[in-house]
Amino acid sequence: MSAPAITIYTKSTCGFCHAAKTLLTKKNATFEEISVDGDPGLQQKMSERSGGSWTVPQIFIGERHVGGCDDLYALERAGELDPLLGA
Repeated sequence: MSAPAITIYTKSTCGFCHAAKTLLTKKNATFEEISVDGDPGLQQKMSERSGGSWTVPQIFIGERHVGGCDDLYALERAGELDPLLGA
């Protein structure tokens, strides 16, 4: 089973974005980072894809919208992140 594609929308000054990327990196998960810094069009696309969320990070594992950093860490605490990552 191959690992699902992971996409994380970020801003460079966002501490929560850095924390989410740190967790994914510790999990050896490869992810595509899309910076929405100063790009209203990309932020609009992120919002549409996430069901209206404008905050970063917004994290997608496969087609599943995980949510933000707190949601990612909640999955980790619940033991649900590794199965999602295909680990």
